[in-house]
Amino acid sequence: MLDRTSTLFSHVKPGDNDYVSGGLRDFFLYRDLGVAEATHGKVIAHLVKANMAPETGTGWHRHEADFQIVIMLKGWARFMYEDQETLVQAGDCVHQRPGIRHYLFDYSPDMEYLEIVSPADFKTVDVPAVCPIPAPTPWA
Repeated sequence: MLDRTSTLFSHVKPGDNDYVSGGLRDFFLYRDLGVAEATHGKVIAHLVKANMAPETGTGWHRHEADFQIVIMLKGWARFMYEDQETLVQAGDCVHQRPGIRHYLFDYSPDMEYLEIVSPADFKTVDVPAVCPIPAPTPWA
């Protein structure tokens, strides 16, 4: 049975937390949704949005995580998942299986997504290139 005493209730409203820099990628802004604190680090949920045009993207990497999903709320992003180019558009949900090698290389100026990962303190590990990366779309 689910242990309901090991987590806390949390309700974060739009004005409660600002978007801030200093997250995993300097070209994105992050808005914490209070889930990491409420779950004592079991899960993190944050909103991520474009802050500057893509130049080199995230580079090839993988995450040491048990669970990760990305739900695109606005705009679009282009990823390489292993050797498969994937366009993720508003309304799409991507489950990134543990350890999948990927590269976010292009995104729209209005890109915004919800990311949920477990555990909250997941690690990102750079990996060798899997394949060539297409060029990003220039912002006007």
